[in-house]
Amino acid sequence: MRKPKPISAYPGFSQVTWLCMALLYAPILVVAVYSFNAIRSITTWGGFSLAWYAKAFANPHIQAATLNSLVVAVAASVAATVIATAAALALARGRGFRGRGGVFVLINLPLMIPEIVTAVAMLIFFLAIGFQLGLLTVVIAHTVFCVPFAYLPIAARLSGIETFYEDAAQDLYADRWRSFRFVLLPMMMPGIFAGLMLAFIISLDDFIITNMVTGPGTTTLPLAIYGMVRVGFSPEINAISTVMLLVSVFFVSLSYLVGRRRA
Repeated sequence: MRKPKPISAYPGFSQVTWLCMALLYAPILVVAVYSFNAIRSITTWGGFSLAWYAKAFANPHIQAATLNSLVVAVAASVAATVIATAAALALARGRGFRGRGGVFVLINLPLMIPEIVTAVAMLIFFLAIGFQLGLLTVVIAHTVFCVPFAYLPIAARLSGIETFYEDAAQDLYADRWRSFRFVLLPMMMPGIFAGLMLAFIISLDDFIITNMVTGPGTTTLPLAIYGMVRVGFSPEINAISTVMLLVSVFFVSLSYLVGRRRA
């Protein structure tokens, strides 16, 4: 039987791949390059400079927005990771119950529906119960949205851990809590860290949900960038966007590398 050809062997596949890569990443590369431009232009190169980075870092509005983003991202990612860990344990190690498939779908529902729908639903919910919009509503909304992103690597890690490790610990007179704490939890840590970092970066970069559920005077970094773009272009935007891009790439890469530790 003849071995099937890999898809990369078909004519034109490489060219289409490189074209798609260029369309995706060329605009990002332009933003990163011109963030070091010495003059206020995105078409003319005036020399290398870090002036726009210094100006962006010294901007009090940007500093306050960055602090809000970090507070929201840390709180939401930690809460989402705790919920996702508990959900993964219940589905993988808990006793069978009716509706297990429905629970799995419910956990991953934010991945399936458009983000704008989630944002509008969150806004309507907070207004219906009379909850004042502010930083707390952003944290709650981000927690709900980040749960499936944290759940997937945790569940994938847990599915690769055989139950005989816990059985062996209980055979050595460890109760269920001790077998979880000293045996199962350390083995789950790569997946937990991967889920935590993925949830952190998703929360840090979110704009649509934040824009819907935030209150007056509460601005995160994506909202601050959007506000600066509406007023007028400034090379500070390039600098801030480049820093956020590097942070996102770092955390996503770290999440991927940690998640690969399945041995």
